[in-house]
Amino acid sequence: MSTRPKHLGHVNLYVRNAERSKQWYEDVLGLHVYDFRPGWAAFMSADTEKSHEVALMQVGDEAPLQQKGQVGLNHLAFMMESLDDLKAIYRRMKDKGVKIDRVVDHGLSLGIYFRDPDGNGLEVSYELPREQWPRQE
Repeated sequence: MSTRPKHLGHVNLYVRNAERSKQWYEDVLGLHVYDFRPGWAAFMSADTEKSHEVALMQVGDEAPLQQKGQVGLNHLAFMMESLDDLKAIYRRMKDKGVKIDRVVDHGLSLGIYFRDPDGNGLEVSYELPREQWPRQE
């Protein structure tokens, strides 16, 4: 028995329109739709063996967008399998007109930061294999 979680199960994001957001997450990130309930929610995952890693919960077109610096979720990150995969998704985002906020070299990972249509912070990232990290502790 462990007193700590096994892993992060999913993230629940508020969006103005679940159908519109579902389409965007499919088109831009290639996420799989496990379940879609029009007018309420979309449950999506990069891993088709998981029911969902992100739930997009509809709050309505009049809901206020996030404000810069507010307390709450900064961003969620999707990990890419390889540096070539990260380059490919970067090109896809550029082709689809997604505004890139910044690209950051963290030393052991490279992250591309952007926002979904409702302003939720996202990252796609590639992390070096552990044996290539500058420090192992």
